[in-house]
Amino acid sequence: MRDFAEAFVPAIAIIFTFGIPGLLIFYNIYIKHKERTKLMDMGLSPQEARDYFRDMEKKTKNPLGTLKWGILFTMIGIGLFFGILLDEAGFKDELTGVMVLVFGGLGFIIYYFIAVNKMKKEQQEQLSQNQQSPQTQNAPQN
Repeated sequence: MRDFAEAFVPAIAIIFTFGIPGLLIFYNIYIKHKERTKLMDMGLSPQEARDYFRDMEKKTKNPLGTLKWGILFTMIGIGLFFGILLDEAGFKDELTGVMVLVFGGLGFIIYYFIAVNKMKKEQQEQLSQNQQSPQTQNAPQN
């Protein structure tokens, strides 16, 4: 009986590895199709339905996204480093996980302050450009 059960472990692993993501992708496509057909049933043309979803799928890109992930992974690495050092020094093994979480959180806090400062600078630049542009328009031209 045990050999019979062990024979199914690779098959189950393959099914879970490829089957579940495949089902999720299929379900996502199916739902989008249902939404589009619903919109067409309500009177929208196929082109209008495509345009509607194209506009919805456009997301504003976060220019600081790479910075966020870079800071996060660097801080997680530092947390792992300190956790392993504490483990080697004789402290409990659980401190490694705690260090990863603490330094990961610190990474997000650092990112927050950097992003807020950058946004403030951009707002100040926009305000100064808006204040300068009316003056240049009213200036006499030669």
